[in-house]
Amino acid sequence: MLALAYLILAFLEVFLVLASPAQETFASTNKPYDVQAHRGGRGNTVENTVQSFAWGLVDGATTLELDNGITSDGEVVVWHDNQILAEKCIDTRPAFPDDPTYPYVGKLIANLTLAQIKTLDCGSKRRTDFPQQLLYPGARIPTLQEVFDFVECVDPSHRILWNIESKINPEHPNRTASVGDFVQKQHAIFSASPYHRSITYQSFDWRTLIAMKELDPLIPTSALIDEETAFTPDNSTSPWLGGLHLDSFPGPSLGQKMAQAARAINADILSPCGTCFIPSFVTSEVEPDLTTQAMVREAHILGLRVKPFTMNGLARIDELFQFGVDGIITDYPGIVRRWAKQQGFMVAPRHPKQRVFSCLEKHLQVIRG
Repeated sequence: MLALAYLILAFLEVFLVLASPAQETFASTNKPYDVQAHRGGRGNTVENTVQSFAWGLVDGATTLELDNGITSDGEVVVWHDNQILAEKCIDTRPAFPDDPTYPYVGKLIANLTLAQIKTLDCGSKRRTDFPQQLLYPGARIPTLQEVFDFVECVDPSHRILWNIESKINPEHPNRTASVGDFVQKQHAIFSASPYHRSITYQSFDWRTLIAMKELDPLIPTSALIDEETAFTPDNSTSPWLGGLHLDSFPGPSLGQKMAQAARAINADILSPCGTCFIPSFVTSEVEPDLTTQAMVREAHILGLRVKPFTMNGLARIDELFQFGVDGIITDYPGIVRRWAKQQGFMVAPRHPKQRVFSCLEKHLQVIRG
């Protein structure tokens, strides 16, 4: 009976999609289409720096997407990786004479103080996979508060939206701060900011989403998922999904089960990898997409929005748009904003370069002391 019910529902969903194209659905809203600048727009600028967020504002991103780590002295910093990678940062000097931890490149964020991290130059190395990145030699890893302060200078009316990720790894709990530390420390900064109600909280580690909802039921949460966090080779429960196993959900497809799992933790958004495939040890199909139209339909039925990451190719973005996705996380926000405008969507305003870079210079003067 359950299978028959799903078959009937699928036919109804196809009819509704054909009767109401995605273009009409989104064009009827009064909000800008959600073009998210991934790490500020790492295709254009060295990532997760104040300079990258400056260009995200100039490019007219709707949302600034960024990552948080926590230092050994409890400071919330904006950085993607659990450790300082040599391909992104350069040591300049020890934080104090004869520091036994120096050099800092290669060390974990959780094992470094803010003072040690602030000595790193993370603006002088261009990623080989992003050959158009602008370099900003001497750029430092910022704190979350510093990024908020800079953006508020540019955006005093607080129009910009935020998508902020906790970079925690349940498979290696000793490499990062704990779930409680992330949620408590991030939320303390969120709640003190005028952007408090403009923040979405996202994570691959769904434990943090559950804990954040318990602390602040009003904050929107986004469940990140990809092929590495959804599945395990032995079909055991993935440590990333907050104790859930996808096979415990009744949907006929894996995409539908992912949507149901995200709803089960009260997430508001499902954020799947838009270019990933389901591993061969899970399915015999040849390179089946992780993000499917069935997933998007199921998510919408359950009241979830869908915002895939990290989408840079317009051909795949066109396909996901036909599925009805509610936003795009991209390394090239300027290009995707132009695409969204071509589709007839409202788009967020571009912030004037003069104001952005005036605020950037003021910020850098404060940081330099």
